[in-house]
Amino acid sequence: MAIQSIRLFGDPVLRTPAAPVVDFDKELRKLVKDLTDTMMDAPGAGLAAPQIGVGLRVFTYYVDDRLGHLINPDLDLSADLDEEGEEGCLSFPGLSFPTPRAIRAVAKGFDMHGEPVTIEGSDLMARCLQHETDHLDGILFIDRMDPKQRKLAMKAVREAEWSGLAAPTVRFSPHATGGRAL
Repeated sequence: MAIQSIRLFGDPVLRTPAAPVVDFDKELRKLVKDLTDTMMDAPGAGLAAPQIGVGLRVFTYYVDDRLGHLINPDLDLSADLDEEGEEGCLSFPGLSFPTPRAIRAVAKGFDMHGEPVTIEGSDLMARCLQHETDHLDGILFIDRMDPKQRKLAMKAVREAEWSGLAAPTVRFSPHATGGRAL
């Protein structure tokens, strides 16, 4: 197992848009395994690469006994919204809030071998696909809340025992690309 540290709210990597993956290589397959192991250990419904400090467009998911991953996702969303669905995030441990999301989503991307993948989902799967893709764009679920709900969420964040902890040490890749695909 390769359990990684999950970055918490306040870490700048969570607000930085991730770069598209261009090399479907052994390093990418290790990243998918690390994400999967970390997500399952947490446990969570999804985990995006920026949440473990890697700025690439990769996420894993485990929803309704479906375990998988998606690379370079592109989303198509239904117009129907679930206004009251509860949502949490591994980067906001122990907190969840009503967050509006599309009820249905179709995500197209690739698997770790570069093969095309389409994931369709409604309810929790749709919420997960949107949440994890947002992470890849530097968007957090609190950004999707109405102003009143966001104010309540930020109050809970400030009161959380993990709030204000020192940011984790940033590790640098020994590879010439600095850990980013070019």
